[in-house]
Amino acid sequence: MQATDTTKQLPQVTEPRNPGQELDMDWVMSARANSSAIERRCATLPGRRSVKKEYQAAWLCRAISCIDLTTLAGDDTAGRVARLAAKARQPVRADILESLGMQGLTVGAVCVYHDMIAPARDALAGSGIPVAAVSTGFPAGLSPFHLRVAEIEESVKAGADEIDIVISRRHVLTGNWQALYDEMRAFRAACGAAHVKAILATGELGSLRNVARASLVCMMAGADFIKTSTGKESVNATLPVSLVMLRAIREYHDKTGYRVGYKPAGGISKAKDALVYLSLMKEELGDRWLLPDLFRFGASSLLGDIERQLEHHVTGAYSAKWRHAMG
Repeated sequence: MQATDTTKQLPQVTEPRNPGQELDMDWVMSARANSSAIERRCATLPGRRSVKKEYQAAWLCRAISCIDLTTLAGDDTAGRVARLAAKARQPVRADILESLGMQGLTVGAVCVYHDMIAPARDALAGSGIPVAAVSTGFPAGLSPFHLRVAEIEESVKAGADEIDIVISRRHVLTGNWQALYDEMRAFRAACGAAHVKAILATGELGSLRNVARASLVCMMAGADFIKTSTGKESVNATLPVSLVMLRAIREYHDKTGYRVGYKPAGGISKAKDALVYLSLMKEELGDRWLLPDLFRFGASSLLGDIERQLEHHVTGAYSAKWRHAMG
């Protein structure tokens, strides 16, 4: 895998936003997934795609820039969010970043519950780091529909730049694609100027074919990102699911000209896993999808392992995990 230059400040790219389109049932129903072929393709990735030394450090810095640093706990406080925001501003020790020529590196966003939007905005003021909020009855998405829409509107009003919504899994499991389209369209409208990430909860959709069809429907309804999981399911991001979603994104771009982002979430905690996902993105969608406006990791614990790998690259020694707390 050829290295991507991350030693310079990431370019500011303005991408036309996906406006969505009418629901095309012929297109949706034509979506298929060859599970055996998908699993064989994914099984080859970790072994044949590896980068070493300064190339690995560059790719790991790129991974940091694409992390949605997240706290979604019942005991969240303004103080915890402030500490997380400080980590988002400086995700790696200053002397390590200086050695790598990566001063100014930040994460892609900070993701919180609605009540923590204001503390996150205050703590991130002037940083340019977006605030993302989970919404629509996260993680199950089973609250009354009008309340889910109102929750989005309240989070946008509170200052969230991005909204992570959860779809109704029952629409996928029963094949009610019109209902899923209408729901996603309403969520997109409620977001206004805030970008919307559609969480498919792929571990609960029953099949890779359903994942492909749900991905297409959400993009047709105007999703800016499609995301694998809430991180609360028993099965979260996997390479086979990711391959299916990435190929749906590629097909959508080929047919409409609009780029939709991708966010694998849950279960990605090792630096080596991040490298595999980045290589998959590069091979399936190309370099344009390696920037944080089109790719995010939903995995806060990932940052700690990446820090350890970068410190080892610079100093030649591994540090203890406790030295890389999130906040």
